[in-house]
Amino acid sequence: MKNSNSALRPAANRDSRRGNSVIEFALFAPWLLFLFVGAFDWGFYAYALQATQSAARVAALYTSSSNATAGDSATACSYAIDELKRIPNMSGVTTCGGSSPLTVTALSVASGPDLKPASQVTVTYTTMSLIPIPGLLSRQITITRIVQMRVRG
Repeated sequence: MKNSNSALRPAANRDSRRGNSVIEFALFAPWLLFLFVGAFDWGFYAYALQATQSAARVAALYTSSSNATAGDSATACSYAIDELKRIPNMSGVTTCGGSSPLTVTALSVASGPDLKPASQVTVTYTTMSLIPIPGLLSRQITITRIVQMRVRG
């Protein structure tokens, strides 16, 4: 014959373990938050790197169209701004340099890698402040991309 206390024992063990998942979640929640913030920051910086490279490429494509446009920094700046307009801290930016997070410089180079006249565009973008991760990601990153293209015509 079964003891009536033995039938209650599994339920008692279940009740004593009921708070374990809450404790485990409380211990792992900071790590999960840390991973989420890191993934968010890393994704933003990766997008900023790609957008800056694309802005430099588009500006260099314009400046390489002729000898007259090879050193046109003002129009190259407007092309770069148009390419970077979807990045959060670029809203309202209309000029390059000064207090702007964007600097664009276009130069006419006497000879490129193939010893022909070339145009060189340098785009420097400073990201907005995000949450730093010590040892991995800083609060802000300055990205510089240089593109050189042969002048056509």
